[in-house]
Amino acid sequence: MKYYSYFPGCSAEAAASPLGLSVLPVAKELDMDLAELEDWNCCGSTPFGSVDKLAAACMAARNLALAEKTGLDLVTPCSNCFVVLHSANTQLKELPRLREQVDKALAVAKLKYSGGVRVRHLAEVLYTDITPEVIGARVTKPLKGLKVAPYYGCQLVRPNGFDDPESPHSLDELVASLGADAVSWELKARCCGSSLIMSEPDVALELINKLLRNAQENGAQCLVTPCPLCHINLD
Repeated sequence: MKYYSYFPGCSAEAAASPLGLSVLPVAKELDMDLAELEDWNCCGSTPFGSVDKLAAACMAARNLALAEKTGLDLVTPCSNCFVVLHSANTQLKELPRLREQVDKALAVAKLKYSGGVRVRHLAEVLYTDITPEVIGARVTKPLKGLKVAPYYGCQLVRPNGFDDPESPHSLDELVASLGADAVSWELKARCCGSSLIMSEPDVALELINKLLRNAQENGAQCLVTPCPLCHINLD
């Protein structure tokens, strides 16, 4: 059994609830213990950091402080949460002035963060800790003949370097481990527009249209993405 602290994120409990409902049963089948982080709060998402960087850092740091108490890696199934938490974790280690301000805010809540948490995306954990080989051996209903376009989006592989940011392959291997055919296509790591669908819908829809057309032109019958925001936009 492998043990992790689990940060579901807001999307997995709302607009992308099917993601949240599927994570824990799958983890159980793969001998993963995902202990939900107690009293977690919204990570702030990436747009909030553009409005108030300090407040956004404090929101992320609170979750990191809570996770540090568990002594476990902090795992999230949301690419947006992953980027926010991973970036905040890095900034708190590299920016002394920000660290000082965040420490004061955490102290009000009687919390402290020492920088000891490793933030990880669930897809990376499945690929590196569990491995496609183990997952493939557990499959009972292989997706034989299904042509899948693995869609990484722009956030999964760029912040932490566990895969090639321009031509990633981890999700392709995970798809193949389930018996499906991973389709090769050019735009698998391009942005879908994310929250621009609310502020600049024309821009986001153009990006989404390019993604769907490119996947279809390469023979895909469906897309698979580890990002709930990408899923919402593409769906």
